Amino acid sequence: MSMSGDTQTDAYAKGDAPLALRVSERLRRGVDFVGRWASWLLVPLVLITVVDVVARKLTWHGADGVQGVQIWLVATFGRIFESTLLQELEWHFHTALFALVLGFGTIYNTHVRVDLIRDHLQFRKKVWLEFLGLSCFMIPYLLLLIYFFSFYVADSFAVGEISASTVGLTHRWVIKSIMVFGLIVATCAGIAVWLQVAYVIWGPQGVRFKLMTLEWPEEAGTRIEGKERIKLEEIPDPILEAPIATAPKT
Repeated sequence: MSMSGDTQTDAYAKGDAPLALRVSERLRRGVDFVGRWASWLLVPLVLITVVDVVARKLTWHGADGVQGVQIWLVATFGRIFESTLLQELEWHFHTALFALVLGFGTIYNTHVRVDLIRDHLQFRKKVWLEFLGLSCFMIPYLLLLIYFFSFYVADSFAVGEISASTVGLTHRWVIKSIMVFGLIVATCAGIAVWLQVAYVIWGPQGVRFKLMTLEWPEEAGTRIEGKERIKLEEIPDPILEAPIATAPKT
């Protein structure tokens, strides 16, 4: 069976995937949805930055003194175009963008890795390393952040926190809430990968499905047949297809 499908349960007929993989897939889709939509925050982030920089630099001397684009924007559209507000909007959008795509980077394995050791391990050791990393570090750490950051947001809301600048933005709790939401999404991504990796360790060994943070030995470019290392292009398709054609129902 082909492994080129869009979901990670390619080796199963629709609806036949075990519960762990079905939950993992739903979490992955949710994280993917949030990440794709959050990536559009880059557009207002760039526009606001450009407006802020250009408006502050375009000035001239007129009959009434120094004139400029930003002065005209503030006089015409209100204080939202003041430099302080624009700069705070910049880092608010940047924070939201960063927080909401953390999980997206995890499910597509595009986050930063230092693979000095991992790249040289056998597949099963890679799986165990991924499992221990998720179980002992990523998921517990994110849960702790969510727990303590929730109090951070609650306190900000209770006191009506505003910007440290007297002419800055109000409702500081909003951006802090988005940061918590982003951490929740990242946790969902970690759990999705954890369920998948756990199934690789304890599930049926002959099953293949699309992995998020790992590669099956066959996908790595070569695989071992006996004591010889054979390139994929040298192996007939039936040899690759046979072990992954079916999976036992749970």
